[in-house]
Amino acid sequence: MAARASSRTRRRAGKRPWWLNLSYEELLQVRICDLKLDIRGTALEARVERLNAELHHRGLCFRPYIWLSTDWFTPDHLTGFAIPFFLAHPRLARLEYQQMFEVEGGGHAACMKLLRHETGHAIDHAFGLHRRKRWREVFGKVSQPYRTTYTPNPRSRSFVLHLDHWYSHSHPLEDFAETFAVWLQPRAQWRRRYRDWPALKKLQFVDEWMAELAGQKAPTHTREKPDSLSKLRFTLAEYYQRRKTLYRNSASDEHDRQLLRVFSKDPAYRRRETAVAFLKRNRTALRSRVSFVTGYHRYGVDQALNIMITRCRELGLRKMRAETESRMASAVFLTVLTTDLLRGTRRPYQR
Repeated sequence: MAARASSRTRRRAGKRPWWLNLSYEELLQVRICDLKLDIRGTALEARVERLNAELHHRGLCFRPYIWLSTDWFTPDHLTGFAIPFFLAHPRLARLEYQQMFEVEGGGHAACMKLLRHETGHAIDHAFGLHRRKRWREVFGKVSQPYRTTYTPNPRSRSFVLHLDHWYSHSHPLEDFAETFAVWLQPRAQWRRRYRDWPALKKLQFVDEWMAELAGQKAPTHTREKPDSLSKLRFTLAEYYQRRKTLYRNSASDEHDRQLLRVFSKDPAYRRRETAVAFLKRNRTALRSRVSFVTGYHRYGVDQALNIMITRCRELGLRKMRAETESRMASAVFLTVLTTDLLRGTRRPYQR
């Protein structure tokens, strides 16, 4: 049986999409609905199977249904979730990186984290967990505003650390989904890692409740697939234009002006090392130095450094100073950026 299933997967995976050999310019003119993508036979299928195996190992009968769309999201009340279409084919993942400089969930570990997180939302909907009094006592009121931005408290130990930017801080529903994801991850050793943290009580709560749900069939099962690919009749070019506009509107002009004092986009420096390469090469030293000066956790500094690297890539910046000067100027800017992000005085994280 296993051999036959493997053979079917290879046959599905071997079918070449009609758009595969188009140039990037031609590919951008293709409508998303015309890509005719399928999770079957892809790396995504193997990762979903891994997710289901983790649920089985925990004794849970629940399995979320999954469809391709424009982003990672679990709609209210649904027992399934969407995955971004570009993860269904390497060519589209490369296009995503070319356009946006990152591929959310592109690597195996990152994808599994997001799958577990969205499953947390789906299982909550399937069993109506957030409607229980005990859930509200542990995680808070679901009626709290679901804001587009939030300001985390990096020093708090009342939340688990899972997705970037302290996402568990953003809303009680996200707090539960993040806690569930940490609980579900194999070999997470969460009892040891979160020992003496208030967040441990949340993990213990999830552990107790999932033991209660083991072997139970979910009372709610939905089938809707909002914004599925067949409904997306805009082109890839239009899709990326919308996303770039969203991110451009949220970028800080003040931070850009400060960054342009550290690096340059003047053609005179086109033969110099890129700012991205410089920052990656000095990542460890910069992170340690800024963490020591500010007292912020290195994880928080690293989040700010990732934003700095992404913005340097977007602006096409290059090194314009001597090595020591560049390191000092980068550390000063990173200190300002880290402080602004973590205190929420300028630009809080965007959902």
